Amino acid sequence: MGGPLEAFCDWLSLEEGRSPHTIDAYRRDIGAYAAWVGEAGSSPETAGPSELERWLAAMSGVAAPRTVARRLAAVRTYHRWLVARGARADDPTRGLDGVRVPSGLPKALTVDQVTRLLESVTGDDPRARRDRALLEFLYATGARISEACGADVADLDAEGGLVRLFGKGSKERLVPIGGAALRALGAWLTPGVREGLAAAPARGGGRSARADARALFVGLRGRRLTRQGAWEVVARRARAARIRGMSPHSLRHSCATHMLVAGADLRVVQEMLGHASVSTTQVYTKVGNEVLWEMYREAHPRALRAAALRAGRNAAP
Repeated sequence: MGGPLEAFCDWLSLEEGRSPHTIDAYRRDIGAYAAWVGEAGSSPETAGPSELERWLAAMSGVAAPRTVARRLAAVRTYHRWLVARGARADDPTRGLDGVRVPSGLPKALTVDQVTRLLESVTGDDPRARRDRALLEFLYATGARISEACGADVADLDAEGGLVRLFGKGSKERLVPIGGAALRALGAWLTPGVREGLAAAPARGGGRSARADARALFVGLRGRRLTRQGAWEVVARRARAARIRGMSPHSLRHSCATHMLVAGADLRVVQEMLGHASVSTTQVYTKVGNEVLWEMYREAHPRALRAAALRAGRNAAP
C-alpha cells in the first residue's frame, strides 16, 4: 500500500499544492483506512460499497462526527484519484451518505478579552516583544497560525500596511495590517532583538539557516517558529490573562467576528481570511448576530427593563 499512498501524497503536494501538515493528515487517515479494509481481506483497490459502509459504521462508533467526516473526505479523495489514474474502474464511495456534523459556531473572544490578552504581555525583553507581535499579528490579520509561522520578514510591507500570506493550497493573498500590530512588529524586528531571543544559537547552516533568518517569527533557538510553538505562546499568554477555552483559531475567529459586528463587508472579510467560499465566512455572521444581541441586552435600557421584569415574574411564587 505504501507505493500508491505515497504517489497520492506526491500528487497532493505537486499538483494540488497542499501543505505538509495536510498531507500528513491524509496519509494517517488513508493509512488507517487501508489497514482496516486489509484486516477485512480487501484493499482500497478492491473494496466495494459494502466494505466502505462497514468501515464508516465502525468509525462512527469510536470517533466524533467531525473526525469521521474528515476521514471520509480523505478516503473519497483517494478513491477518486485511484479511478483517475486507472487503478480501479469504479468509486465505491459514490453512493455513501455524508456524515452529519453538528453545527458549531466559532468561539470568538469579546473585545474586552482580546484587549486583556494583548495587554497581559508586559516587559520589553525579546520574548515579550516576540509574543506581543505574534498576538497582535494574529488578531490584526485573521491569519491562521500556520500562515503566521510561514511568513517571512520580506512578506511584510510596513509602509503600505500590508502583509502577504500563503494559505491553503499555497494560495497567496495580501492582507491589511493595522497600526498596533505594525508597532509591535517594529519593536520585535528591531536589530538585535531576534538574536537576543535565541538562548542557544541554531546549529548548522546552508538553506535551513537562511530560511530561518528570513522568518518573521522565530523560536528560542533562532529557528522558524513552529505551529506548536506558536500555539504554546497563545496558550501561555491566555493563561496569564485568565482567559479559558481559547483555541488555536480564537484570534482569527475574533478578528472576523469583530469586523462583521462593526459593519465590514462580508466579501472583504472572506478575502481577508482566505476562504474559498463565502458560505464559510457567513458562519461568522451568526456569531456576529449573537454578539449584537448580547450587547443589546446588556446596554439597551428597554432590554434591561424587560429582562428584569421577566426575572421578577419567574421568581414570583
